Amino acid sequence: MDLHARYPALSDLKARARRRLPHFVWEYLDSGTGTEATLRRNRTALDAVCLRPSVLHGEIAPDLTTRFLGEDWAAPFGVAPVGMSGLIWPGAEEVLARTATGLGLPYTLSTVAATVPEAVGPHLNGRGWFQMYPPRDPEIRADMIARVRNAGFRVLVFTVDVPVGSRRERQTRGGLTQPPRLTPRLLAQVAHCPAWALATARAGMPRMRLIDSYADDLLKGKSLPPNAHAGYLLRTSPDMSYLRALRAAWDGPLIVKGVLNGADVARIENAGADAIWVSNHAGRQFDAAPASLEGLREVRAATDLPVIFDSGIEGGLDILRALALGADFVMLGRPWHYALAALGEDGPAHLADILVKDLEANMGQLGLARPTEVRDRVVGSAH
Repeated sequence: MDLHARYPALSDLKARARRRLPHFVWEYLDSGTGTEATLRRNRTALDAVCLRPSVLHGEIAPDLTTRFLGEDWAAPFGVAPVGMSGLIWPGAEEVLARTATGLGLPYTLSTVAATVPEAVGPHLNGRGWFQMYPPRDPEIRADMIARVRNAGFRVLVFTVDVPVGSRRERQTRGGLTQPPRLTPRLLAQVAHCPAWALATARAGMPRMRLIDSYADDLLKGKSLPPNAHAGYLLRTSPDMSYLRALRAAWDGPLIVKGVLNGADVARIENAGADAIWVSNHAGRQFDAAPASLEGLREVRAATDLPVIFDSGIEGGLDILRALALGADFVMLGRPWHYALAALGEDGPAHLADILVKDLEANMGQLGLARPTEVRDRVVGSAH
């Protein structure tokens, strides 16, 4: 089957994923928070960035290879952390880790994944990234860092834009609880999705395995809202002293994720961060946040550190737009999971091929040999 003929764009994978996932899983993957205004702002801001083509450059063979944080990658994009990937598709973390590593792209494992670092690390050839939600207990933090390091992860991504849990009303209406429980209502949805049901039956209902290894005692006698999980008891709202302590404990590259405000950058730099990750948590955390692209403008103007961008990317053209406004690297979260749900293990590699072909086609229109050359092509006030 020619996948490019049937699924030439992310929108095609997304449509098939929706048909193959139970409604409560789809709502977990696809939803934002509040009225989802931030989701819409992300898309609107990206669409507003126009790039000026240039002609008469002859044949161009685009070179997507990108050096970032001391590593050479096949393209300027990778896999962002998504909590409970294994709910969206069983074994998602391992599949995405294997696929990304095989393609020469970075993969980021979430603290609240459905598996543990020790299970994913062997798939990453020592090039893995681990996203940390900040444990309150210093001993738990030290143990988690040791486990991540010993599992072969090289980069630590410290997420700072979840000081408190968001409400995610659409997800709550979908009926998902943590840990997931198949109520009669949800079982009726599962019955319409045989591929997901069979795969989940083989793998078992997912849990946050890393969190579970620390949180059992914390849960005794406590109750949580239906869309919350034990991680909310485990983690804290971090401050600058927490970032400095993390810097002292981690001897590899340290990225601070979830920055939108240029005024925060100097403090983060002074605490020893190696890169800043601009993100509004893909619209899942705060519904009055600016578009992530607006945050990128501010952060880029405030720092010379490497900058990563995520939130709202839907294709190679969007990757170029983010690079044009100053990003050094771009990460995607939801799209890899749409691809997994649509095509199983074949999905992520197909999505990567879509992104590469889209990048190459748009670079050809612009007359660019290297992705970073796009920074000279922003039209007017969009810069």
